[in-house]
Formats: sequence, structure tokens, C-alpha cells
Amino acid sequence: MTHVRTYLDWNATAPLHPAARDAFLRALDLTGNPSSVHGEGRAAKAAMENARRQVAALFHAEASHVTFTSGATEAANLALTPDFRMGRTPLAIGHLYVSAIEHPAVREGGRFPKDRVSEIPVTSDGIVDLDALSAALAAHDAGAGLPMVAIMLANNETGIVQPVKEAARIVHAKGGIMVVDAVQAAARLDIDIAALDADFLIVSSHKIGGPRGVGALVSRGEILMPKPLIHGGGQEKGHRSGTENLAAIIGFGAAAETARNDMTERRARIGALRDRLESGMRTAADDVVIHGAGIERICNTVFFTLPGLKAETGQIAFDLEGVALSAGAACSSGKVGESHVLTAMGRDPRLGALRISLGPATTEADIDHALAAFTKIAGRRKPAGQAA
Repeated sequence: MTHVRTYLDWNATAPLHPAARDAFLRALDLTGNPSSVHGEGRAAKAAMENARRQVAALFHAEASHVTFTSGATEAANLALTPDFRMGRTPLAIGHLYVSAIEHPAVREGGRFPKDRVSEIPVTSDGIVDLDALSAALAAHDAGAGLPMVAIMLANNETGIVQPVKEAARIVHAKGGIMVVDAVQAAARLDIDIAALDADFLIVSSHKIGGPRGVGALVSRGEILMPKPLIHGGGQEKGHRSGTENLAAIIGFGAAAETARNDMTERRARIGALRDRLESGMRTAADDVVIHGAGIERICNTVFFTLPGLKAETGQIAFDLEGVALSAGAACSSGKVGESHVLTAMGRDPRLGALRISLGPATTEADIDHALAAFTKIAGRRKPAGQAA
């Protein structure tokens, strides 16, 4: 029987996990508003607080330090602001430093003016240049306010794990604030916010099998908090107003709890599938370039270039063969452009690259299908020197 479709774009969005779907559907029957004091409201509040504990546990954080948002993009815009408070005292952030490989949600700088955002370069291996970070913070104008640094834990295109703990040590030595995009690393690495020495984590539900439209900003403590992005009724302890998306939050909690179970075994299984896929790709096309090979990566990601194959052409070709993958980050509808990650690594972004990302439901048959499609597409390329 023909293997009709294979979904290998888990970094864009994970299929909704059955446990998250069940929790979401049950939550639709909760009548009350979590802010109401009557019995129905208290029941809704209790269910939401249970989900908050589940999400917090995934990051070894305190439940009271989880602020629910509409997604990771909102969480990034909440955290990336010049205006903070330390307790009741206003705290000014003078400048934001972001790595050159950040997701656009962070790279855009949130609520910082453009002239107060600087990029930290990465090495040719795709790893944040810690010497450059140290130099930038050494030159930081402390009179304008504290520095803030935003670095992702795992890159969404290459899967390369970043030296966040080492960066945090540099940042905190200068009295700065460390914001970590943990969207792609969640459930693929065991993340302990305190051990990572991060002040804030940006997280997303739909990347770990929860519903779309919900995420969170996880803080290390309650004293240091950004100025609210959304004002109103004071929900989420005043950090994010608006009636909470209760069903999605409860689905998020169920996904987070599921993700914590058997994480080590799941990572090993997915990593073995990823390694078999890469080995088969090299056998089928010895000129394939796997970006980040040999560097520590999350277990599920393959970012590759096939010389002579444009990214947009490749994405369509794989789709026609029944394999869903992506050409880098899925951050705008239908857009396939040059990879700023490859540019930051010193690679020619015009070469194009495609991303395969696996998940807990990926099977051996899926890998076989992907390799068959890869072999067919690689064989159809024009020989060097011929017109495409």
C-alpha cells in the first residue's frame, strides 16, 4: 500500500496530541469565567491553575511564575520592553542585544526602538559568539539603563543548541536580564529555568502538541517583571489583561504534562530516526549539506541543502511526493525567502535550504517515505553547469 502523506514539519507545528484534544474538549463544558467568584468561576479557575502547574513543571518553574499569552510572539513582545519594574520600583532597560539567528518574533526587538537593538553575531558553526557578546556588554552604556540579551535555546531552522547558560553568566555579570526563546527546545531538552540561569522563557503550546493560540512567558521570579503589553481587567496578576483562553490553556497544560513523560526515551527514539534519515540522505546524494552536522542539536531537526535545488522548488517537489517539510521558519503565510540563519553563519543564503523536523509520532515508515522522495528529487537535479 502506498504511503500517502508523511508529516515532517513538527518545528512549524506539532499535530494536536490526543491528551491535549481531550482536555481541550472537556474544558469547553466549563461554564464559568476564571475571574468569577461563584462556583462555576472557581471550577474554571481551578482547572486553569492546574494547567499552570503542568506548564511550570515542564520548565522546573513555579506555577505562580507562568503568565499565559496568546502565543510565543506575544510572550516575546511582553518580555522585550525597555520598561520593567523591580517590585514596585521602575527599572529601565537601556539596550536589547539579540543573536543574529533569532526567530523574527525576537529579532524584531519587541517594544524597543530600532536604534536600541543590536545583533550579536554567530560563528560559522551557527553558535552565538560569546566573545562578541562580552565585547558588546563591555561597551554598553550603563547610564542609559541595564542591558537585556535575548538568545534562543535551540535554533528553529538548524536545531543547533545555543550556549545559553554561558551567555547568562556573562549577562548577569553586567547586571543584565537574560531572555530565552525556548519554543523549539521545549520537550526536546530537559529545561530547568534556574539551572539555565534564565530570567525569562518564551514558550508555545502548539510546538509541543497543544492547541494553537496560546503560549506563556515563564519567569524565574516574581519581583522582576515587564510592563504589561495588554492593559484591562488585570488578569494574570496584572501582567496580561483579558479573559484567559481557558480551553486552549487547559489543552496546553495537558500537552506539557504529556511532554514530560518518557522524555529521555522519546528523545532517543526520535534521534535514532533522525540519524537514519541523515545517513540515508548522504547515501542518496553525497553532495548534500546538512547544516549543523557535528554540532549539538535538538534530536529531531535536519536542515539541509541540495546543490542545484532551490528551496521553494524543493518544498513543492517534496509536497508532490507526499512529504510535508518546510523551507526554514514558518513565520508568514506562504513565504519562502532567503534564510537569515544561513546568512549569519556565513553561508550563501541563495543556495536555499529545507528543514525536516520529526516528532513523537514519526515512524520508520515515515523515514522510508522521506528517503524515497529525497532520492527521487536528488536524482532529478540538473548536472552542474546546466540551466535549471
